[in-house]
Amino acid sequence: MAEKADRHALYEQSVQSVDVEYKFVSKTFRKLRGRRPRHMREDFCGTAGMCCEWVRRNSKNTAVGVDIDPEVLAWGHENNLSALQPDARLRVRLLQADVCEVKTKPVDVVLAMNFSYQLFMTREKLAGYLSRVRESLVKDGILFLDAFGGYDAYREIKEKTRHKGFSYTWEQETYNPINGQMRCHIHFDFPDGSKLKKAFSYVWRMWTLPELRELLEEAGFSRVTVYWEESDPDTGEGSGVYSPATRGSADPGWVCFLVAER
Repeated sequence: MAEKADRHALYEQSVQSVDVEYKFVSKTFRKLRGRRPRHMREDFCGTAGMCCEWVRRNSKNTAVGVDIDPEVLAWGHENNLSALQPDARLRVRLLQADVCEVKTKPVDVVLAMNFSYQLFMTREKLAGYLSRVRESLVKDGILFLDAFGGYDAYREIKEKTRHKGFSYTWEQETYNPINGQMRCHIHFDFPDGSKLKKAFSYVWRMWTLPELRELLEEAGFSRVTVYWEESDPDTGEGSGVYSPATRGSADPGWVCFLVAER
């Protein structure tokens, strides 16, 4: 089963929730700006799942996806764009380019999800990227980032999650507290005992929320807000609803959104 598996399809099933992200971005933008966002750029777009979700949702929406990897962009063309209606397909443009150098028409929204910006290892590199993003937004445009943390985020651990037909394992192989660098992998296991080890590997810097907020403000964003997941009053677990917050709980693991207004 591992030999026949498509790692990109498995990634989309186990890691991405483009419907949830679309609802959050669209609702938050409307609340802050009093209008609907129409034009979106997805940085580090990978298979362009969010680009396709964006244009699928509204016939007036357009999307630009940017990624430096030609292989993953080709997969997106073949599997995601091909599944769109012809008119929607025309409203998506995928660019093989460096997100720090690409030039696009100003957009309402830039997304940098799945923590991919953490590949920038220095303040200079990340600050340069954020400044370029700000320049690519319209006057009332917004950048959306996701971030993760908690005390488990610094541990060398493996976490397995079962899905229909396979299991997904997130491994934090190493973490260096001196420079904040971590090495992570995604593995997939199948019912027949076969494994797809290191289907994806990442070398990141573990940026903290205070660092990210400071860098966004230094890049010129007028307001930076953390949207923290609310807790279900009955279970105490995350409710899937994210709201503006100035205080978070010291959980072992959390995911939040940063909303940076130009």
